[in-house]
Amino acid sequence: MSLNCGGKLGMAFLIGINVIFFLMGLGLAIAGGLALSNLSNINTDHIKPLLDSIKVGSFQAGSMVNSLSILIIVIGVFILVVSGLGLFGACCQNKCMLVTYAILILILLVMKIAVIAMWFTMKNKVEKEIKDKLLVALKDNFKDDTITNANTISNAWNYMFMTLDCCGVNPVLSATNDFDQTSWCLTSGTCKTGTSEIPKTCCVNVDESSYTSAPAGCHTNVNSGTYNTKGCYDVLKNKLLSQSPAIIGVVITIILLEILAVIFAFLICCQIGGDTARISDVAKMY
Repeated sequence: MSLNCGGKLGMAFLIGINVIFFLMGLGLAIAGGLALSNLSNINTDHIKPLLDSIKVGSFQAGSMVNSLSILIIVIGVFILVVSGLGLFGACCQNKCMLVTYAILILILLVMKIAVIAMWFTMKNKVEKEIKDKLLVALKDNFKDDTITNANTISNAWNYMFMTLDCCGVNPVLSATNDFDQTSWCLTSGTCKTGTSEIPKTCCVNVDESSYTSAPAGCHTNVNSGTYNTKGCYDVLKNKLLSQSPAIIGVVITIILLEILAVIFAFLICCQIGGDTARISDVAKMY
């Protein structure tokens, strides 16, 4: 059955919109891959014990972000498949494919709206909870400014300071900082003896082989420019969420286009008499 003017317009729109969906699904998969790559640079064997000790609900912080990144990739691939279904259904005027496509799009639409609503509702609460637990993890587990301590989480903190060029949880602006409440300063350690005010691993341009010879002007005198002032919470947050604006922008755009796609899919379905148009009819339309 041939389509009227509105149906032809709907078919052209549906073809165009699914090409866009295909590209956006690809973009979402790439953004998820980049987020996963950023996480893999952070969640190394040395730092993993620390991230695993931070729990949000029943999830470990490192595993949670890793799972979300994988989920974004899966959603992107699913959108690629669904867009192919819609594209083929529109070109061949296949009612069964178009109805299946519209139902899948509606399911995706509801899921994405729910995820975005949860993200904006829980974002601040989750961020505060993670920051508070990082402070507790530093206070309870930071034992020494070395990477050879018996406490693996203490070692993980020091590896993080050197890997991410950060120090403490909050920004370190003076000798009074987050380390004041740790056993390194209160019980035993170079901070307790007054030799250090911040870990040697917080000094600029140090790594696993050179941190032990960090200058006294850095860890003892806390001279400006000799140590990393950024807090690890802000650095972690920026790295883990670096792709979130792009992801949210793509998702919101997809939602708006999906609403139009469903409308035009059903419009074409209403004008198709049989399940599949004859190839000759499709050819005549071009």
